[in-house]
Amino acid sequence: MKEVEGIFGLSSEKKSKIVPLALVLLALCSVSFYLGGIFCSSKDAELLESSIQEADLKVAGCPSQTRVTDFKECNITFQDLTPCMDPRRWRKYDKNRMAFRERHCPPSSERMECLIPPPEGYKIPVRWPRSRDECWYRNVPYDWINTAKANQRWMQKQGEKFIFPGGGTMFPNGVGEYLDQMEKLIPAMKDGSIRTALDTGCGVASWGGALLDRGILTMSLAPRDNHEAQVQFALERGIPAILGVIATQRLPFPAAAFDIAHCSRCLIPWTDHGGANLLEVDRVLRPGGFWVLSGPPINYEVNWKGWASTEEKQRTDLEKLQGLLERMCYKQYAMEGDIAVWQKPIDSTCYYERSQETVPPLCDDSIDPDAAWYVPMRPCIAKLAISFSHIGVGQTPKWPERLKEAPERSHVFSGGSEGAFRKDTRTWEIILKQYKTLLPDLGSSKIRNVMDMNTKYGGLATALIDDPVWVMNVVSSYAANSLGTIYDRGLIGTLNDWCEAFSTYPRTYDLLHVEGLFTAESHR
Repeated sequence: MKEVEGIFGLSSEKKSKIVPLALVLLALCSVSFYLGGIFCSSKDAELLESSIQEADLKVAGCPSQTRVTDFKECNITFQDLTPCMDPRRWRKYDKNRMAFRERHCPPSSERMECLIPPPEGYKIPVRWPRSRDECWYRNVPYDWINTAKANQRWMQKQGEKFIFPGGGTMFPNGVGEYLDQMEKLIPAMKDGSIRTALDTGCGVASWGGALLDRGILTMSLAPRDNHEAQVQFALERGIPAILGVIATQRLPFPAAAFDIAHCSRCLIPWTDHGGANLLEVDRVLRPGGFWVLSGPPINYEVNWKGWASTEEKQRTDLEKLQGLLERMCYKQYAMEGDIAVWQKPIDSTCYYERSQETVPPLCDDSIDPDAAWYVPMRPCIAKLAISFSHIGVGQTPKWPERLKEAPERSHVFSGGSEGAFRKDTRTWEIILKQYKTLLPDLGSSKIRNVMDMNTKYGGLATALIDDPVWVMNVVSSYAANSLGTIYDRGLIGTLNDWCEAFSTYPRTYDLLHVEGLFTAESHR
């Protein structure tokens, strides 16, 4: 029988070379094990000691020690700071087309890391629904609108409060009368066909506030400008609003979001720059949706003298506007008194019947109509990328049925499906019941303005629909864009990058809801 060669069939010579290496590895492993044991033992001892100390403190009736990081209070001059729309920084940006009023967030070196103080004399806001008609003067201590618009009854100061009588530049007799006239011109406002509205240049949001009683939910939009805190007044009243301006960047809303868009003497130059401003409203308006304009140049024959203009200029402006809308395939739906209404085409047929030289042209297919976060506006018609059969006004289920019916867009974004939509709706109904046991004020008049900072389908807002709240649904600009689905069900919302400040004033929300946001953004 042959002699077996060493361990594992190795010769004695090879074995003699490997043994020292094996001893070295064994020694290293032993040292590592020993050091690891010491480290783990010390950590275990620290944890044990910590738990014993906490237990002793509890027995002794003393609170456990917690590391706290304090943030100092900002200077009182920052009480109404809006970091990404800060008038202190406007001089750095282009004045052309109002671009300086758009979002321009400060670099990290200039960001504030302090707590915004309330104004002197700040009080707990007036509860809804009284807040729609009054607010504390000290909470929004600005007199410009009260003084400059006194004859138009936007607001009036009475003692310690501002009173909102429901007036406006184009409805000095009250917003109720104005809406009655509008409903006569647009019957769809009364039967649930119209649910979501956009008010550009909203003032103190009396139009949007009055529509709440008529089942229509309005996103009121206004910039920071010489009107002083229009959006802050709106939110203090408990009316949905957001800072924004139609200038050079798209609004942070998806395509085909709103059933109706409204401008009451908002003075936006609709036909300038190739019609880009009106084309942006067209992008966010649903097929078959309505665009309502009151103020210049409508009814110029009667009003031109009060506009510091000439009759000829106003006639020319109206002709240019009508020509642009006709080329965009809009139909004049109604015109009576100071109100004019146009309707967007329900499908794309008209676009392809125009001559190829017609301007504005259709946008290139490579331009995503839903892309809306720091996306430049373009002077072209943004057509939906997918042909939907139930997205237009009159095609979408009427309110409130549309709230819980899975829309066509619920499955077109990454991770979306009709099944997931329905499950999300059921899940949030259950979760809300638990929330209300932990926070009894939720569902009462103490909580009015709610923000869901990281939503997918608007499930929390749907569950809260019968409570006296409204919800700003926020979809991260880095997540799958599901915002169209939220609007399809008759809710409102916006995109936002949570590494930047939100487009609002301080002290404007009663409840912030965060679910899954920190996990989703952990990579940043």
